[in-house]
Amino acid sequence: MADYDLHHHGDREVGDGLVDLAVNVRLPSPPPWLRAELAAALEDLAAYPDPGEAAEAVAARHGREVSDVLVTAGAAEAFTLLANALRPRHAVVVHPQFTEPEAALRAAGHEVDRVVLSASDGFRLGPVPADADLVFVGNPTNPTSVLHPASALRALVRPGRVLVVDEAFLDAVPGEPESLAGERIPGVVVIRSLTKTWGIAGLRAGYLLAEPSLVDMLRAVQPPWSVSTLAARAVVACMRPSALDEADKLAVRAEQDREHLVTGLRSLGVEVAGEPRGPFVLVRIPGAADLRLRLRAAGYAVRRGDTFPGLDGDWLRIAVREPAVTDSFLDALRRLR
Repeated sequence: MADYDLHHHGDREVGDGLVDLAVNVRLPSPPPWLRAELAAALEDLAAYPDPGEAAEAVAARHGREVSDVLVTAGAAEAFTLLANALRPRHAVVVHPQFTEPEAALRAAGHEVDRVVLSASDGFRLGPVPADADLVFVGNPTNPTSVLHPASALRALVRPGRVLVVDEAFLDAVPGEPESLAGERIPGVVVIRSLTKTWGIAGLRAGYLLAEPSLVDMLRAVQPPWSVSTLAARAVVACMRPSALDEADKLAVRAEQDREHLVTGLRSLGVEVAGEPRGPFVLVRIPGAADLRLRLRAAGYAVRRGDTFPGLDGDWLRIAVREPAVTDSFLDALRRLR
């Protein structure tokens, strides 16, 4: 099995003075109403955190029971909890995708098989080994930006199998189509993150949804008080109807900005993978590894693709930004290619 740096993430690409097109956090800072909410919570920091209200807010938002919810310190903690709580005989990660699920499984001592989707058919989701009892898939997938049909995900459900669907970027898709978050499906775990839409990657706020028996298993290995008071308060605030409405408006704007980016890239003859639906796009450019360094020297940080299993040095991931930033980047790309 090919060796990849599974711990390389977009934040390692950024640096002082660089325009950040490498990290998929949409806002440069939390919106004023969320900052005010967090500031008010500072008065409560002497007490130990209690995520109970946050779990209730998540359950109400998705039409689930509170027993279906586990609030986590970002989506990444959920991957570690799954790796530590479960004892799979045959774990499978569908790639290319976010590498932390595989990294967490390997750190917990599990063997991991990779199902690598093909660029030739737009990274369409296909079958996985019939005996796989733990399967991870992203939707929309980082870095491909592909949104898999919910029907294709349900087709992977089997008795005795845990299917983990990483929906960390689904709130960046208008209307959140193809989500499984609102359904209690036996064996299905849905993971969500708040950090991307609300500019709180440093706060670590997320949650997972699953049937109660699975939630109980994961809660049993969760470190005490791993979800801070501020993170729990952020979850409550971001589940309110006003926040959900704002998130959908941000998603609509991101979709428009993505189409602006895709149109500009294709006008330069750049291959854009599949039909991107997330707030980032995956592109293939011969010699991209060298181009990434030239872009960096010109002031632009983009995400290298060759640390994602299934991709090589000709791939780059580019985060969606407002049109003015995109146009400046496209001008630099035109000059440097």
